[in-house]
Amino acid sequence: SSLLSPNPSFLPVLQKDPSEALVIAVTTRAIFNLEEEHKLYLEKGKEEYARHQQANQDKPLPPGTAFAFIQAAQYVNEKILESNLAEKDLFDILVLSNNSPESGVRIINSAKHYGLEISKFCFVSNKDSTQYLKSHGVKLFLSADRIDVCNALQRGVSAALVFQQEVQAPSTPLRVVFDGDAVLFSDETDQVFQEQGLEGAVRYERAMEAVPMGEGPLKAFAMHLGKIRKKFSQEKSPIRTYLVTARSGRDMGIRAIKTLQEWGLAIDEAFFMDGAPKGPILAQIQPHIFFDDGLHNIQGAQDVGVPSAWVP
Repeated sequence: SSLLSPNPSFLPVLQKDPSEALVIAVTTRAIFNLEEEHKLYLEKGKEEYARHQQANQDKPLPPGTAFAFIQAAQYVNEKILESNLAEKDLFDILVLSNNSPESGVRIINSAKHYGLEISKFCFVSNKDSTQYLKSHGVKLFLSADRIDVCNALQRGVSAALVFQQEVQAPSTPLRVVFDGDAVLFSDETDQVFQEQGLEGAVRYERAMEAVPMGEGPLKAFAMHLGKIRKKFSQEKSPIRTYLVTARSGRDMGIRAIKTLQEWGLAIDEAFFMDGAPKGPILAQIQPHIFFDDGLHNIQGAQDVGVPSAWVP
């Protein structure tokens, strides 16, 4: 079988300690482009889909939206192990799939084809595979299925929805862009904005300037990313993090910066856009992934070819 044939580029994957590693779970549709296969699944059913996957098991799947992000995480691991072979604080990637194990052969072969360092493949044919996230110690879950993402968030796991798009694989280092409110921070100011408009939100922020904001759904992931980044000097770091927020710097910037300081989360660059579109600055940064809670911002990112993930 092709699974057993030696592939020189496929080295044994280092088994990582999930209690120390930054565990990221991705679904097959997040990491590979399975749109045609998914359409077949919806139109012709599970059996036809499984037959197709088995017939094409040696044909590698094209890269999907989260592919470049996973590749860049692998680059970070290489850099960490170059400076310390005993380091346990590494990215650990697992694939969580609603495929049957038989359909999964193509997915394993595709990962091998690209030399992706994936430590675990979980093929779960039942409906809600997110029940396994906590037992694997997952810190970030990326899926192309909205129900999956909502289930994961309800289970207390940082999660985001990726939309399938053509992605230009940017070069290293790993670049991650976060929105502020309702992503890194809680949505308290957003709620004030909904009720009292911009003036009310600005008043609220000024009154609360010294009080750190609550944590948002992606704070835990960002903190672990920050912890890995601290192993390197700023010049040599294989990770760069960015805050790109609709907040205005003049009226609402100070509280955001103070919150990050309070958390001990160092961000390389922060952009306070004052409501301006984020697309142009994202095109400049060329991140491997951009997290935002606003669908209009996700659309703007997609328009400039930036891999984006929506935090509902």
